[in-house]
Amino acid sequence: MSIQQPSPDNEAANPDENPVTVTETATTKNGAPTKKQPPPEKPSDVRRRSHIILSFWLIVLCLGLPIWWKTTTIYRADLPLQEMLDWSDGKACRPVFPLRISIQANGLQEQEAQNLLRLTQHALDDLNDFSGHHLRLGLAAPSTSDHYDSESVLTIRLLPGETTTAKFDAHEPVLDITYPPNSIPSHTSSSSPLATYVAGQLRSAFAEEQATISYLLSTNSVPSDHRPQGLSSDVADSLAKRTTRALKYAPTYHLTFSLFTSGPLPSSWDIDQAIEEYMKPVLNVLSPIHNFTIDTQVQLYATPGVQNQVLNKEDLSSFINAAEWPLSPSIGGAPTVNFIVFIGNQTIAVPSQDPDEGSAPGSASHSWLIPQWGTVYLLPLPHDTTHLSAEALKQPLLTFTSHLLSLTGTPQSGSLPLRLSTLARIRSADLLLRASSTLGSLARLALALPSISIPGRVADGVTKTIRHLRLACETLGGPEGLAHARIAEAEAERAFFEKSMVGQLYFPDEHKVAVYLPLLGPVAVPLVMGLLNELKAWRKRRREAAEAGKEKKRE
Repeated sequence: MSIQQPSPDNEAANPDENPVTVTETATTKNGAPTKKQPPPEKPSDVRRRSHIILSFWLIVLCLGLPIWWKTTTIYRADLPLQEMLDWSDGKACRPVFPLRISIQANGLQEQEAQNLLRLTQHALDDLNDFSGHHLRLGLAAPSTSDHYDSESVLTIRLLPGETTTAKFDAHEPVLDITYPPNSIPSHTSSSSPLATYVAGQLRSAFAEEQATISYLLSTNSVPSDHRPQGLSSDVADSLAKRTTRALKYAPTYHLTFSLFTSGPLPSSWDIDQAIEEYMKPVLNVLSPIHNFTIDTQVQLYATPGVQNQVLNKEDLSSFINAAEWPLSPSIGGAPTVNFIVFIGNQTIAVPSQDPDEGSAPGSASHSWLIPQWGTVYLLPLPHDTTHLSAEALKQPLLTFTSHLLSLTGTPQSGSLPLRLSTLARIRSADLLLRASSTLGSLARLALALPSISIPGRVADGVTKTIRHLRLACETLGGPEGLAHARIAEAEAERAFFEKSMVGQLYFPDEHKVAVYLPLLGPVAVPLVMGLLNELKAWRKRRREAAEAGKEKKRE
């Protein structure tokens, strides 16, 4: 400590204005001065600062976070995920196709007819290797003995004759079987050649349907015990080819008929009359499964630069470029099936047997089918032809009709009425399996992306889909099954492709961090650092208070 004395002159001149000034300077042991510490904070200032920091954190935790959580929370409607996965895995529905077949036996007594029916049913059950495809025989009511039973998928008319023969009716779902009178089994017989023959004819009639349904089940997640056995690789390849060729199911198809000509002739055609005469009957019988809209057009198109009269199939892409065809667009969003009559003298070589083309190896054809698109028909005409009559369009329209059946996935064996009823059942099974698969995909998507929103519309669509799937499963063999399966498939597709969900598939969590970090970083840093500094100061005050308490105890 040093004391500074004022000079005598200053003291004498003004003793009151020059008091003694005492300056205290802290020194260390070796005499070096130390930095002067700031005065201690008042307790009121410490409490005020702590209250300010605490108020900021209370605002963040009690007001900011709830508001942020409420405004950024993704709404996820409750979905029956396990039930959806069960439908996708084939556990919720066992595919069963009960088919009722009526037998008209006008020339037999009731006891003989009942015995023949029993033996035929036993023979049919022995031949059937697909438990889900039930063929149930029943005698037709007497009131319908002269007509086929509309409630049955097939009616068998037993007619007396000299030999045992079978023939399908071309216009009705009826199978006429003739039999010799001595082939009727007695009531004590345990087997019958006639019963075996009828069972074999029924198996042949529904063999393609069983194979197609087997293929559909094998390509979906259906338990193996629900599938028929023995589907050969050749049959599977044929069904895969047919499935690839056919259009995806739609309630309505738009048919576009186009006449392509390289010059001013022909300038008109009786397409409306030709459609009415040669194609309308098939469209009418397809109406329970599909609706059709039709438009026609005449287009000018340059002569293709191909000199060969006989075209190989690999030349077809250069013969006509489909990308340049000025075809009319689809109406109402329905899939379009294009049928083109091209005026030309070329023919198409068919190198191998193709059942859909209907040509033998080495023969030539005037048309070819483009899978999932339509048909082109090359029509040779004289150069001076100005108008195409309905008679001249008969062969192209018949070809278009045959190809339309292929494009819609219609089976190829049996009479047309039986083929169409088979198509309805195949479409029902296909739609049911597709809707179930879509439900499974939606469930797996919801589980894999927990941050994706699930609007209430999706939950409603899933509920409606499951309801109609159950109804379709209960009525799978009838027309109601097709209607319910159609609604289920449409609702499942609508729920899966919900636009508000699709947009979030491409917004991962990394993008959210990139958005939030620049906004919350400048706010969070001062709050966190202020809280840490206050905690350090609090710990320091506690330590100093503890040391002061120890000093007092020692004193």
